Amino acid sequence: MVPETDIEMRVKKVLVDVFKGKFEAHEISVEADIVEELGLDSLQAIEFLLRVEEEFDIELEYENLSLQTLRSVRQFSAEIVQPACGSQGSQPQDLQK
Repeated sequence: MVPETDIEMRVKKVLVDVFKGKFEAHEISVEADIVEELGLDSLQAIEFLLRVEEEFDIELEYENLSLQTLRSVRQFSAEIVQPACGSQGSQPQDLQK
């Protein structure tokens, strides 16, 4: 089992906020399907993406997003958040809040 990254932990924190107490961070597996298993609906997805932008101080490219990118915290973090953070010159230590 691969340990969670800082980015994955922060994405999980955003999900906890979006789900408003339905889950605790430790209950969300980084491999769980965010839509199918956790039940993220379309309104929550919008809120999630906006909060991710705020949490990481990034601008997501919405035209490149699909439900496939929301298949897991790990996939979303690796394919969407990490590249967006890197493209702005952020280093992992800069992501700490």
